[in-house]
Amino acid sequence: MTQTWKASRYFIKLLRHRSWLYALSFVLWGLIHGLPVLIGILVKGVFDALSGDAAATASAWTFVVIILITQLGRLGIFVIGEFCWISYWLSFTLLLRRNLLDYVLRARGSRRLTQSPGEAITRFREDVNDVTQYIENWVDAGGLLTYAVVAFIMMYRISPNITLIISVPILSTVVLTQLLTPKIRQFRRQRRKTTDAVTDFIGELFGAVQAVKISGKEKTVLGHFVKLNDTRRRAALNDTLLTELLRSINNNMVNVAQGIILLLAASAMKDGSFSVGDFALFVTFLPRLTDTMSFFGDMLAQYRRAEVSIDRMQGYLQDAAPEDLVKQDELYLFRDPAPLAEVDGEGERLRNLEVKHLSYQFPDGEARIEDISLKLERGSFTVITGRIGSGKSTFVRVMLGLLPKDSGEIYWNGQLVNDPASFFIPPRSAYTAQVPRLFSDSLKENVVMGSSIGESYLESALELAVLKPDIHRLEKGLETLVGTRGVKLSGGQVQRSAAARMFMRQAELMIFDDLSSALDVETESYLWDGIFARGEATCLVVSHRRAALKRADQILVLKEGRLIAEGSLAYLLETCEEMRHLWAEEM
Repeated sequence: MTQTWKASRYFIKLLRHRSWLYALSFVLWGLIHGLPVLIGILVKGVFDALSGDAAATASAWTFVVIILITQLGRLGIFVIGEFCWISYWLSFTLLLRRNLLDYVLRARGSRRLTQSPGEAITRFREDVNDVTQYIENWVDAGGLLTYAVVAFIMMYRISPNITLIISVPILSTVVLTQLLTPKIRQFRRQRRKTTDAVTDFIGELFGAVQAVKISGKEKTVLGHFVKLNDTRRRAALNDTLLTELLRSINNNMVNVAQGIILLLAASAMKDGSFSVGDFALFVTFLPRLTDTMSFFGDMLAQYRRAEVSIDRMQGYLQDAAPEDLVKQDELYLFRDPAPLAEVDGEGERLRNLEVKHLSYQFPDGEARIEDISLKLERGSFTVITGRIGSGKSTFVRVMLGLLPKDSGEIYWNGQLVNDPASFFIPPRSAYTAQVPRLFSDSLKENVVMGSSIGESYLESALELAVLKPDIHRLEKGLETLVGTRGVKLSGGQVQRSAAARMFMRQAELMIFDDLSSALDVETESYLWDGIFARGEATCLVVSHRRAALKRADQILVLKEGRLIAEGSLAYLLETCEEMRHLWAEEM
């Protein structure tokens, strides 16, 4: 079972991130929130001077000048404090998002997420924002608490009875917030869940526009989208209404307390135990004191919301250690990072790859691969073939660590590969999926993918992928924007663009998952010719096409998730009925 932490432990870890900046922000905002105590004392002095209750040496203008100087000083502190806080806020907000992204890109084992893309986006956006909003409270809390304590003591020394009586409605808001905590958590979870559904649907819709148009289901799809948004609207309304209701109750407590002061202060002022300055001090302190109590009430409510967000981010990280969410790392806020280092392939050039008894079963139990082994040598061309659903792509994805294996071992040059997902990357291996993914960027950027390799490698990659003739026909050549998932390109162009991207990596082992399925026979033939012209190209290919099967040094035949035969094409056509059936289908 994956270890988890309480939400409070995550918050403590975040507060320790760049602790010097947090401490500076805490002190500065403590002064910003605490100085109004002095303002209240000075306001009391002004009114006492005007009413004749102040010391003979003090005049109203003296207090006014001091108030002006204090406010100007507070304004200067505010500017510095705002800069420090924004810097601190950026640092731990980016830290959370960096660690979430780091898990997806570099965590050990399979990177397969249990959530949809829409749900993942809300983790990065709304959940991180909820946590940062709660952390912000701890910058303000010290100064506000100091203000509340000092203000309460001063008010209590002037009039214990009035102070205690007006404290009742203020403290009642804290009790109310505690009572509503279960509802706060429930409404926030529901709001996040419905937002996930809407975001996810939008993402899927953008990728299926043509399918919707062909089927003529625009109205049906739009109707479903309206229902999702209506559900989200109701959830957001419940959450917002409860939040604003609590805030309204808290804010209106100041009016109740001021009314109490007016009723009780009148008689006290008659007997001389309560001066005009005292009344001014109470009225000056009370709104901010009420806001402070409201702040701590909101802080309790925000803690519950942040707890929900922490739980959701923990679920996103799946099997990661709890500290991975808040681990410290360089964020490069004030300097550029060093260039990305290429994986050192020296001493790891492929001599042979061996897979032993690899097995995996999907969670639903309906599909699996079982006890599959293969061995390939450097410079060989190995083809995995079989009918649709026989487990070809699943085997490749499990071998690469894109799916977590249930059992089996993988050896690279005789050395056990413990974490395939981290190991099978360039320059050791490069992979083109059955359905390649392109980004909404230029064709060049989709091929280069940030690589620092020169133009000569790019030209070579484009030529190997038989993509150069297509580039000349595109409006802006390599700078042509391909659209979402390459929607502006044909299926063959998308596959060959992905192949060019793979060739740019200069990998020891190239893995193609049904790359030629959208290519015509002539283009496919050019592609394989180009690869073999490289000399020591080592390929593992998922295909049922004759052009690939004819070139294979060895062929593995899968059926219902099992390896049923292997050998050369001639041998399999003679001995394997399944191979003869597959060969005949390609006529």
